[in-house]
Amino acid sequence: MPLTVEIVTAERVVRVEEGVDALIVPATEGQLTILPSHAALMTTLDYGELIFRRSSGEEFFAVGGGFMEVKNDRVSVLADAAEVSDEIDVDRAEQARQRAEARLRQARDQQSEIDLARAQAALQRSLLRLRVAGRRRRLPGAPRPGG
Repeated sequence: MPLTVEIVTAERVVRVEEGVDALIVPATEGQLTILPSHAALMTTLDYGELIFRRSSGEEFFAVGGGFMEVKNDRVSVLADAAEVSDEIDVDRAEQARQRAEARLRQARDQQSEIDLARAQAALQRSLLRLRVAGRRRRLPGAPRPGG
């Protein structure tokens, strides 16, 4: 029996999907692959790619932190942030990357550890969004953005 996966943030339900053959998640202790009949599990998530895998293809999400629970072939992802690859505005993510790199240089010049950590986190988020947006492979029959 395939997995049912729900991805939720504080702002919205990002996706509820049935029929997922495998789920790849960025857990804080490393990348995990969840398959049907997986043992019950609760773990924290890191920044990274979350992937729905089916025989018909893969779908990619950028997630940033949160928790995941696996129980009875149902996976609940409670993410601090989550975006489907098709929702990512590449131009905006590229601008964010450039701003983060500029802040990183400035923080190094000023030797500010707090600013440096914030700039590194912002750079990590923007690079993740760009990587996931670049993997926009869709499942056959899935609707395209805008129609």
